[in-house]
Amino acid sequence: GKKLGYTFNHRNLHNVSLGQGQEVVAEQALDLAAKEGHWVILQNIHLVAKWLSSLEKRLEQHSQGSHRDFRVFLSAEPAPCPESHIIPQGILENSIKVTSEAPTGMHANLHKALDNFSQDTLEMCSQEKEFRSILFALCYFHAVVAERRKFGPQGWNRPYPFSTGDLTISVNVLYNYLQASSKVPYDDLRYLVGEIMYGGHITDDWDRRLCKTYLEEFIKPEMLEGELCLAPGFPLPGNMDYNGYHQYIDDALPPESPYLYGLHPNAEIGFLTQRSERLLRTVLELQPRDSSTDHGAVGTQEEMVQALLEEMLEKLTDEFNMAELLAKVEERTPYAVVALQECERMNALTAEMRRSLAELELGLKGELTMTSDMETLQNSLFLGTVPESWVKRSYPSTASLGSWFADLLARISELEAWTRDFSLPSTLWLGGFFNPQSILTAIMQTTARKNKWPLDKMTLQCDVTKKSREDFASAPREGAYVHGLFMEGARWDAQAGTITEARLKELTPAMPVVFIKAIPDDKQDSRGLYPCPLYKTRQRGPTYVWTFNLKTKEKPSKWVLAGVALLLQI
Repeated sequence: GKKLGYTFNHRNLHNVSLGQGQEVVAEQALDLAAKEGHWVILQNIHLVAKWLSSLEKRLEQHSQGSHRDFRVFLSAEPAPCPESHIIPQGILENSIKVTSEAPTGMHANLHKALDNFSQDTLEMCSQEKEFRSILFALCYFHAVVAERRKFGPQGWNRPYPFSTGDLTISVNVLYNYLQASSKVPYDDLRYLVGEIMYGGHITDDWDRRLCKTYLEEFIKPEMLEGELCLAPGFPLPGNMDYNGYHQYIDDALPPESPYLYGLHPNAEIGFLTQRSERLLRTVLELQPRDSSTDHGAVGTQEEMVQALLEEMLEKLTDEFNMAELLAKVEERTPYAVVALQECERMNALTAEMRRSLAELELGLKGELTMTSDMETLQNSLFLGTVPESWVKRSYPSTASLGSWFADLLARISELEAWTRDFSLPSTLWLGGFFNPQSILTAIMQTTARKNKWPLDKMTLQCDVTKKSREDFASAPREGAYVHGLFMEGARWDAQAGTITEARLKELTPAMPVVFIKAIPDDKQDSRGLYPCPLYKTRQRGPTYVWTFNLKTKEKPSKWVLAGVALLLQI
């Protein structure tokens, strides 16, 4: 076995972990096992996509004339999407498939996390009480970060492959630190677990903040004094044996709910709604649209598309005349530059819409040959989704085609009003910009020029008013009023002027008008403030725009765990 490079777990078992050039070793193991009647385990076959066709042929050769006891076991990670399904059909058809589903729910995840250890693990450290308490807290932390993924972007901005290896290594680090020191190094443990073991997977700064906040709440001196609750109604258990911890989970863990993760119950409503929408959209896409099966249905489809594109072409206004607008601008202020850039982007989008719709109209009339692009556009219009060629020139949006088009017309209307005399509107619709960062930067540039302040030493201050858009007749002398923001994960209490608990079934309550002004960095007071990320859509992640500091009477960590954010679109 050593000569061939694979390891024997048993004299009749060959175990090969693929990757890093182990394909030849695997082939040698298969040939020997087929002859001698051994078993072969090939792990991580998803790492050797190009070799799988060779594996398929070799297994086909060995299917005849090999020893009757010869068996092959293959393992692979689940594919993230259908496009990543790389295992050849021949292998799948001739094998018995076994799927290991990850546990769902906090109860199953916490038991599974604890299953990685034993009574021997609990007894191996000299500081037994501290070791057991922190180990259980780490198990709960692991269960939370793994299961929080189900809440979508409100759970994590991006999904991460946290594994049991992260947990076991973290416990090894805990053991080494406690053996080497009489005091518990809380800061060191939080840093190593949050920034390296689990943080090594994390690529988003807001997700890193979330991970760090969980550890600050779970691993702290109060845990040894019996004063720490891992979740509402679930205190950290005292010193127990291994079976006692499992029993404690069964007896004390509250029923599954978003509260166990620090989230509001609305988070569950949101992710279940999105899951249902995806299912219904898939069902809609599966309905037959083949002309050979039902001529009447296809006639209806073409009529629907024809009516829709005619309506769109009729409602689309003319492009902005950029030469005329440039002549109208007396001084190219930062605000005027932003308005002109937005008009240029809008022209690029509407021009592509007119071109593609007019082309499809000719195709439906039979005056042009239908191309694949025209068919894709037709399907998008029929299914009510925004066509791909429009998305490329558009702004991030999760809306269906009807809502998206109405939103587009509203954006055009806002730009037309602004470019009549280029005076700043009384309140800005921040969600109506292709590039919202540009107008926020323009606020800082205008203030910097007026007061002769260095731009890189400035920040934006966010004051939430008690008024709505209709209450403002003119723009402020400095800064800007902004409307059209929504809050997810909590709500704004206009009377108290702070963030507060969301109301049940109010997923994204609207914010009052917000007054944005630029101030020097050193004038910013961060006490009693929650740094709230602002995103363009509920997809969060790459749609990040800015950070607004909002007043809070609660600890900011509460809103971090609740995934509280501001949104420009819902």
